[in-house]
Amino acid sequence: MTCEACRTIPPVIAEGYTPKGESSDIFGNSLQTTQGADILAARLNALVLIPDFFDGDGAKPEWFPTDTEERHGLLMEFVRRKANWTDAAKSVPDVVKAYQGEFPSVQRWGAYGLCWGGKVLALASGQKGAGGLGATVQVHPGLMDKADAEKLTIPHAILASKEELADVVQAYEEIVTANSIGGFVETYESMWHGWMAARADLKGDERSREYTRGWGELTNAG
Repeated sequence: MTCEACRTIPPVIAEGYTPKGESSDIFGNSLQTTQGADILAARLNALVLIPDFFDGDGAKPEWFPTDTEERHGLLMEFVRRKANWTDAAKSVPDVVKAYQGEFPSVQRWGAYGLCWGGKVLALASGQKGAGGLGATVQVHPGLMDKADAEKLTIPHAILASKEELADVVQAYEEIVTANSIGGFVETYESMWHGWMAARADLKGDERSREYTRGWGELTNAG
């Protein structure tokens, strides 16, 4: 006999995954991100929704790395037009309110953000009322700032890669550990920035295992 988890949690598929819906990080729709959301939904037996802040037009992979003036300019223009973190954080309460109206049976709301989305949730979690969220998580977060950690008002977790600034990750960990609101910080020492989102590579054993572990660990947040 298989256990309940074996029967209900979908396996990680390296190629040919068919998503149940759409998802996005700063690059827009990503099958790896959608697959992770489906894993999370199955593990928690919960509704997992992924808003598209960019209306189907995310950042372009060819802009990266931003090591030329042209590519850097294209990314900064995108951030100015569509991906302003502060504006997105201010919109979180409206997003949550809309979902609450559409799914009134849901009793508690939480959120996770990948890279760009992590920064948005760090800011939203410091707002009055935290936008209606009960807990938040940053996954391989972008633009981490100790000042954001100091303003947290709800349980908050960090899943960092080896490429985030270690001193800032440590500062977050010290603040979250000392803060009575709850949360945790963990660094995936062998993983790169984006290992759970659009940059995920699921063809290697360790890569697939750490991708799966990361999405599983989100169930412990909050």
